[in-house]
Amino acid sequence: MLSNKRIQELELVMEFEKVEGCFKEVSSWIENVGRKRLKETINLDDSLEMLLQAQRQFREFDLVASEYCRRGQEALKKMDRWEDFSSVDVHSYRVKLQTYRDQLEEFCTQLDENRHRICETVRLYEFFDKVRQGICCMEEGVKS
Repeated sequence: MLSNKRIQELELVMEFEKVEGCFKEVSSWIENVGRKRLKETINLDDSLEMLLQAQRQFREFDLVASEYCRRGQEALKKMDRWEDFSSVDVHSYRVKLQTYRDQLEEFCTQLDENRHRICETVRLYEFFDKVRQGICCMEEGVKS
């Protein structure tokens, strides 16, 4: 039994090394591109036109970012079996795996939050724009 468990652990280490390339690529993209682009969406412009432009740019980024999130999540699923192993030999791999998981979850959550915030901000600006137009029409009607 001990021998079988050891063989399984070695197989997992080999599997981890195959999947680690994907983790590194996704992690590198998140750190070098993704986080920077998310920070750019923190301060949104004050005009509806500029906000709509920012939303279009974010959507382009969101497509790419969502693909990286999907690839990272698929790679993590391949490593679900790691939860069953607790030996010292695989501990360092489990730590790496948890680091990748935390980074990916944090980024994907921030991406979702920014997507929602931009959408809601656009809706709010569109509403205020309609209200402003209605007030202007009412003022013109009163002057006539």
